[in-house]
Parts: sequence; C-alpha cells; structure tokens
Amino acid sequence: MKKIGAWLAIAIASFMMIGPGALSASADDNSLQKVKETGVLKVATSPDYPPFESQTTVNGKTEDVGLDIEVAKQIAKDLGVKLKILNMDFGSVLAAIQTGKADIAIAGLSVTDERKQSVDFSKNYYTGGQTFLINKKDLQKYPTAKKLHGQKIGTQTGSLQNNLAQKYFDDSTVSNMDKTADLIFALENGKVDAVGIEKPVAQAYVAHNKKLAMIDAGYPNDSVESGKAVAAAKGSTSLINAVNQSIDKIQKNHWTDKYLKEAGKYVDDNAEDTSMLRYWHYFYNGFLNTSLIAVLAVFFGILLGLLLVMMKLSAWKVLSWPATAYIEIVRGTPMMVQVLLVYFGLGTLINLPALTAGIIAVALNSGAYVAEIIRGGINSLDKGQTEAAQSIGFSKVDTMRFVILPQAFKNIWPSLGNEFISVLKESSIVSIIGVSDLIYQLNVVRADTYRAVAPIVVVMVIYFLMTFTLTRLLNHFERKMNHD
Repeated sequence: MKKIGAWLAIAIASFMMIGPGALSASADDNSLQKVKETGVLKVATSPDYPPFESQTTVNGKTEDVGLDIEVAKQIAKDLGVKLKILNMDFGSVLAAIQTGKADIAIAGLSVTDERKQSVDFSKNYYTGGQTFLINKKDLQKYPTAKKLHGQKIGTQTGSLQNNLAQKYFDDSTVSNMDKTADLIFALENGKVDAVGIEKPVAQAYVAHNKKLAMIDAGYPNDSVESGKAVAAAKGSTSLINAVNQSIDKIQKNHWTDKYLKEAGKYVDDNAEDTSMLRYWHYFYNGFLNTSLIAVLAVFFGILLGLLLVMMKLSAWKVLSWPATAYIEIVRGTPMMVQVLLVYFGLGTLINLPALTAGIIAVALNSGAYVAEIIRGGINSLDKGQTEAAQSIGFSKVDTMRFVILPQAFKNIWPSLGNEFISVLKESSIVSIIGVSDLIYQLNVVRADTYRAVAPIVVVMVIYFLMTFTLTRLLNHFERKMNHD
C-alpha cells in the first residue's frame, strides 16, 4: 500500500479550495455532468506501484499499465468519454482531485477515516491482503508474523501498513521510507528485518527476487482494511455513483483477476531485461526535461531578479517593500511548497500543465536568490562609480544600465553560475507534481525493474556530467570576461 501522501500538499489544496466554488460543490453536484461535457475523464495516478500501476514500453512508446489503469479504462468506457492519465507523485493524487486537476484518483488507495475527511470514495474494486516481506534466509527465524514482535519493521511513510504496524507491533521498531524500492533495499542489507506490504505487490517482488520470501501479516479485519477504492472530490456524488456502476460490472464479471493477470505479464516482461540500456529513453526524456526546466528557470529568474533588485533599491517604499517581502517569503519557504502552490493553487484559476507549473515555480524561486546575488554585486562596487557617472551627465537609469550592472555582473558571475547549478539539481522537486524529470524517471525505472541501486547510479552519473559540463562552460566565460 502506498503512503497516505504529502499532508502538506493536501493542506494547501484544501486551503485553495475554500471559496465560493468549493462551498457550492456539495449543494450543486455537477461532477458527472462536467466529465461528460468535456468528454474526458482525468485520472490521477502514480505509476511506481506494480501491479496496480506502472509503465512499460509498447511498440517503442511508454504506456501506463496495471490493475488500476484497466479499472480507469472501464470507467471511461462506461461513461462514454476519453481517458486521460495524469501521472504524478503519490502524495499529490488526492490534492489533484481536490483542486480540480483530476476528476478521480486511482492509485492503490485504501479507504481510511483520515482520507474520508478530504475526499469521497467509491466501493472497493479490489480486496487483497497484508503481508510481510522478509529475507528468505530468515524464514526459519520468522516463520510467522508473531515472531516479528520486538524486531525492526519497515513501512512506507504515511501508509496503511505503517498504521497497522504501529498499532499491532508497538513493541517493535517501525521505520519509514518514501519508496517501496528503498524499503526492499534496506531489507536486503539488514537495515530492517521485515517490510510491511500488500500481497499483490509482495508477490511480484518474491517472483522476481529469489532472496525474498513472504509471510502473512495476520492482522484482524485484514480483508476490509486492504480494499482499494476510487477517490473523487468531496460532494462528487453523481460521479461516484457512476464509478460504482462500473465497479459492479467489473466485480460481476470477475475482471480484476484478468486485469491482475495482464498486469503480471507486463511485470514479467519488465523483469526479464532489467538492463539500464533498455530504459535509455526514460533517462533521455528526463535529461531533456531537467535541462529545459533549469535553462528557462534561470533565464526568467535573472529577469525577475533584476526587476526585484531595482524595486528593492528604489527610494519608493511602495516598490521596495513588496520586493523585500517577496524575497524573504520565497527564501524562507521550501521549494516543494512553492511548486505545490503554483500547480495546485494557481490550478484553481488556470489549468497549468505540470511542466509549465514546474518551470514557473522554479523561476519564481530562483528570482529571489538572483535578486540578492545582484544586490550584493551592486553593493560591492565603489560609490565613486555612481558619482563619476552622474558627474558626466548620466541619468540614474543610464548609470545603472551602462556602468553599475556590467561591472556587477562581472563580479557576481561565479555566484550566478552556482545558482544555475543549484537550480539544475534542486529542480528535481518538480517530480512531485508529475513532471518527467530525471528523478521522476528514476522512480519509474526502479518500480519497473525491481532494482534499487542501478537506476540511482545512472541518474547520479547523468547529473554529474551535466553539472561538470556546465561548470566548465561557466568557467570559460568567466575567464573570457576577466580577460576583456
């Protein structure tokens, strides 16, 4: 079971939903009508959780596959609309439906009381079971889950498994990680003795990793707690009712068994060849998006930084105060929060694509830091430069344009270069909203191949080559400016 999600994202989404539109949603439910009018069912999911949802290459193209994807296809078919899959970090799927980015979320979601406070749920379309993964060599040591009491148990952060382990294994040390692949790696290396995980996911790991074994968790009311349901925004009664009709059809025809069997074939195909060369196009696409975000964010960040520093240095308080406030707020809050706010917050007003929202958020963040870098460069110059320029008739604007800024940029070039490199690396946070950058692709490849380390090494090498090349290029221009 996946983590319950980034509560911060949900909090931001809930805040942005407070308004006339949100208040009228429950009174006037047009959720189903809206989907039919647009002709598209937008589904939020996180393709790093096979066999529920993952990605594979079919005829040279990347496709979303898995049990949840097939359920989504059937719902869209019954509604008579097209299906649009919105891939994002699992922590963002509930925020996506709360802010209208998606109509429904299908991402291996278990129904919990906490989630019911934020979203509406359909009937369960699948019921599995809870298990523990252990190292096969420890089967005699831990033949049943009861033997795990007092041991080290790993679970996914904020997940149902975490809640269950905390409740029923309160004498054990329960540690959390964000990704299942990291938990498996920790298990293999002896960092934890067992990993709490859902039965279908555990079965897939055991089938493709001969070092692992699976034991039943033995939790009370296991079948009820393990149910998977579709989520929609609060008050989406008509849409949930339509979804329930599709689920009734799926269960009547026992299609979930067929869906899982088909998903298993894709899992087997991915596991047959786990060479990183097979996934070169994943890393290549991640490289392109990461580079695009960094270049555009720095370009617009410099323009915004220039504007902010001019405002901050202005004698007019009406200009200097807003600029100062903006810089302090941006520098005082995490970039992840800013990315979520731009994507989900502005998403209530403008339907921004994830990539566009990511570029805007990173550029807005970079602009604040660039402003301070430029201000530092300006303040480092002798005041006599300004006095000399004005003495020969230069206006304040011309003095800044032709005398101060050229010298300031020459002095701050190394700092701007460092900012570029920082943006290149820190922009990886945009993967949380589904931007297919290097980190996003890394998690997809890890999920598809069941390999924890190799994809990390590949991405680390790519980042190093990018930053090394960029550093050499920036140093070249620095030497050229010093020579001039």
